[in-house]
Amino acid sequence: MEAEERGGLDGLSGESYLYLVTTGRRTGRPHEIEIWFALDGTTAYLLSGGGDVSDWVRNLRADPACRVRIGRREFASSGRVLERGTDEDERARPMLYEKYQPGYAGDLAEWRDTARVVALDLA
Repeated sequence: MEAEERGGLDGLSGESYLYLVTTGRRTGRPHEIEIWFALDGTTAYLLSGGGDVSDWVRNLRADPACRVRIGRREFASSGRVLERGTDEDERARPMLYEKYQPGYAGDLAEWRDTARVVALDLA
């Protein structure tokens, strides 16, 4: 699929952060976070260092519909919490590590290996 057909998402992969807005599972109010991401086609991958107990992950499990902003572009999205060891999980981990490790002073290997992978399918 050509970048133009995907809405030019390839130009967004160099952005440092993605802004994710989930719906609070208890309050019903919008909850926004800034988070590292990697793009693969029309899917954004995130790593939750807090695993399944992160509020944003629990919010997505309760209601997968969310909003995503990358740069100046906004997208409707649907979140999926990936099971460890799936092909998609195994592809996402190195993508995030390779994007952020070169500019990070510490070692991100533990984060890469232990965090929960979440996929956001951008509309």
